[in-house]
Amino acid sequence: MLVPLVTSSIAVYVSFFVIDPVYEANATLYVISRQEAQQSTIQYNDMLVGQQLVKDYREIVKSRTVTSQVIEDLDLDMSSKELAEKISVGSKNDTRIIEISVQDTDPDRASIIANKTCEVFMSKVKDLMKVENVEIVDNAISPETPVKPRPLLNIAIGMFLGLFVALGVIFLIEYLDDTIKNSEDVEKYLGLPVLGTIPDLDIK
Repeated sequence: MLVPLVTSSIAVYVSFFVIDPVYEANATLYVISRQEAQQSTIQYNDMLVGQQLVKDYREIVKSRTVTSQVIEDLDLDMSSKELAEKISVGSKNDTRIIEISVQDTDPDRASIIANKTCEVFMSKVKDLMKVENVEIVDNAISPETPVKPRPLLNIAIGMFLGLFVALGVIFLIEYLDDTIKNSEDVEKYLGLPVLGTIPDLDIK
């Protein structure tokens, strides 16, 4: 009982006093194909092309070309690799909507970086492909609650970890215990027949 209590207490301390809260800001973009940008009717093949562009654009967002420009524009004190690690890019349910997420210990900075990343990305796509085929759906706003750490999850993990450790210690002690406790142990470990036993009478 003591071990799970200790590990849970450690998880509480680490979650609230050691780990800095991390906030996540999200911006969404919509991708259209080159053909869609030039015509009003959307064909099925155009949709497939647009979905393929989403895969390409996901790589461009985290490229050094984009991240270095974002760092320069915002005067961030970090490398392109460090910024790329803060950014995650995904598509929603296999659609052509790209979600750019930025995690940072400062909620306002997270939203600023996310919006600047979208702006720089759209500019670079225009320069590379000579077409404006990305539109902003939602700009990032400053998040109010952190996404990390998750105290309840950490406490639960700490409790179960402590429980498994405690059970492991109990089984290990029991396995290594070679003391004689009853008549069955005498026959098992010493190979001697038990002729009789003396009861432990609690006489006061």
